[in-house]
Amino acid sequence: MNSAKIIFLSLIAVLFPFMNFAQELPVYQDISKPVEERVEDALSRMTLREKVGLVHADRSYGAAGVPRLGIPENNLTDGPSGMRPEMVWQTWIHAGLASDSCTAYPALICLAATWNQEMGMLFGKSYSEEAAYRKKNMILGPGVNIFRTPMNGRNFEYMGEDPYLTSQMAVSYIKGVQSNNVAACVKHFAVNNQEHLRTTINAVVDERTLNEIYFPAFKAAVQEGNVWAVMGAYNKFDGQYCCHNSFLLQDVLKGQWGFDGVVVSDFGGTHDTEEAIENGLDLEMGTDLGSIEAYNRYKMADPYIDLLEKGEADEAVLDDKVRRILRMMFRTSMSGHQPWGALASEKHMADSRKIAEEGIVLMKNEGDVLPIDLSGVRRILVVGDNATRLMSRSGGSSEVKSKYEIVPLEGIRNRAGDRAEVIWQPGYSVNASESAADSLRKEALDAACTADFIIYIGGLNKELYQDCEGVDRQSFSLPYGQDELISGLAATGKKMAAVMVSGNSYAMPWIDEIPALVQAWYGGSEAGNAIASVLFGDVTPSGKLPFTFHGKLEDCAAHSIGEYPGDGETVEYKEGIFVGYRWTDKENIKPQFAFGHGLSYTDFSYGKIRLSAKTMTEDEAITVSIPVTNTGKRAGAEVVQLYVNDVKSSLPRPVKELKGFKKVYLAPGETAEVIFTVGKDALSFYDPSVHGWVAEAGDFKVMIGSASDDIRAEAGFRLADRR
Repeated sequence: MNSAKIIFLSLIAVLFPFMNFAQELPVYQDISKPVEERVEDALSRMTLREKVGLVHADRSYGAAGVPRLGIPENNLTDGPSGMRPEMVWQTWIHAGLASDSCTAYPALICLAATWNQEMGMLFGKSYSEEAAYRKKNMILGPGVNIFRTPMNGRNFEYMGEDPYLTSQMAVSYIKGVQSNNVAACVKHFAVNNQEHLRTTINAVVDERTLNEIYFPAFKAAVQEGNVWAVMGAYNKFDGQYCCHNSFLLQDVLKGQWGFDGVVVSDFGGTHDTEEAIENGLDLEMGTDLGSIEAYNRYKMADPYIDLLEKGEADEAVLDDKVRRILRMMFRTSMSGHQPWGALASEKHMADSRKIAEEGIVLMKNEGDVLPIDLSGVRRILVVGDNATRLMSRSGGSSEVKSKYEIVPLEGIRNRAGDRAEVIWQPGYSVNASESAADSLRKEALDAACTADFIIYIGGLNKELYQDCEGVDRQSFSLPYGQDELISGLAATGKKMAAVMVSGNSYAMPWIDEIPALVQAWYGGSEAGNAIASVLFGDVTPSGKLPFTFHGKLEDCAAHSIGEYPGDGETVEYKEGIFVGYRWTDKENIKPQFAFGHGLSYTDFSYGKIRLSAKTMTEDEAITVSIPVTNTGKRAGAEVVQLYVNDVKSSLPRPVKELKGFKKVYLAPGETAEVIFTVGKDALSFYDPSVHGWVAEAGDFKVMIGSASDDIRAEAGFRLADRR
């Protein structure tokens, strides 16, 4: 090296600490600058065609960036419970990579069953680390559509029937995802409550029902979770497609709620260029793939450019869309704060297992059949196709390319070890003929005669017309002859527990015949180990049902007085606000298992409610506290649920509405003082005559319990008249 070069390099080394390279960057690339300043700088540098390139997809799960300016592509990933495999560019064909296997997290209905916001944060944070590792800047989730009917094939992707529970769990998930500078995309806005005719059906929902039942989780996602993206729904609302519905997107989402993020279309959910432009859609995703020409035909691609160049579209409207996309990018992939991430790590698998364990619900446990005591068991018979079925890699857009998946049979064998022989009989099969089904059932019943304990693993699966995107269920009953099989096993008189894997409720004609029932959901990569840990008592169950299990389908309001699935063109939500437990309470219908229900291996007693005041004004709040004690012999967790009752109202109201919940972990003999705050919002209802929320003066009750049908304590107070 010559002396001049040595001197030059030495000078650089001396001056380097004092050189402010950030000042040399364009403003939009300088992460020290405020986001809005970066947005405006980037926007000012873009051509018309570069702007339009940002607002529509250019492949299956992504949209173009601006290479000239160093602005990267937007990379999206399905679904809410883990990442789909990478696709061959511009197709829906799996790329077949060896590097995209990931963690499968539990279905969101399992997350909701934890009734624990800490699990929501853990879920979102853990999952977004995987997304960051694979260079994704948006996760298409969470799904927050309310359970209107158990026939909805996509219910497993959502969080139950109650707007408050769904809101709380969704906000925690969103905050977890976005803590790693990955955008969450809450979906599907709005009233997307069935898969049958989902791309054409027109939902007719009154103003009050929209605001009390179907809007709250989306509103909370925006105003409490500060979500960075919202996906429109396939269906129509009030005659206009939701992905470019002026009322939903412009008036409510961006207007009333102040949403500053990106509105994304569902895939193929955009139908009209001018409506998409004017009514609030920002990023069009589609299903027409295969070539650049296909993407250029999208409603917000070349047709948009044509209108702009002819002066028939306002560039200022386009600029608003681009601002929103840039804002999201400067919060995510261009923030400078995304972590390196990790994929399918031991930590993430442990996270998935913990969530699954907390979400498992002990529905019934007569005679304390569970947990299984291996000291008296030498031979365990596991029966059921679901004992060996992989669940994470199917179900539609929620498929996950899991690195591995522990099935229930494997989990049970892992836990039993050499202390008990574990044998398996399918008992039923998805594709069995009638004669084959009879043979499978007989073989299972014969094997039961020599077993000390029977574990039945059944329920639904993610095949078409079960729990699956795109189609609804065709029957409320369990498929594949399971009812007869369960009854036959119960008739053997052996100790038995049924474990149901599903994202929906189902008929239970055998419920009085079996001593123990566990609702296990779709548990992700560690599902089998999570199930085994509950069955054998390593974990004390603490999950609670996030929706009502009806005794029969007609006990559900949508099938009693509402319309489902509609007349082929329209579905009217005639039941209004009376969804789930709100309906069974109103009609005094005994559910099979109530909203909020879930047993434990220990017992909890509730003390007396204490109120900070007996009267409050609209500007005040009262503190509600209650002591809860673990009176059993095992450590465990209880979900303490607070409901509010409006004693007298000018409009019909539910008997009670969930307005608070807390999960408390208690050692044997330990007492916790559980505290809630009740303010005006918890007392209000939506009054369509004033187009707003109203809290009427008068008497109210707080009702605290272990489930919606297991209220342990009540107390009254009064909301004073305005002064």
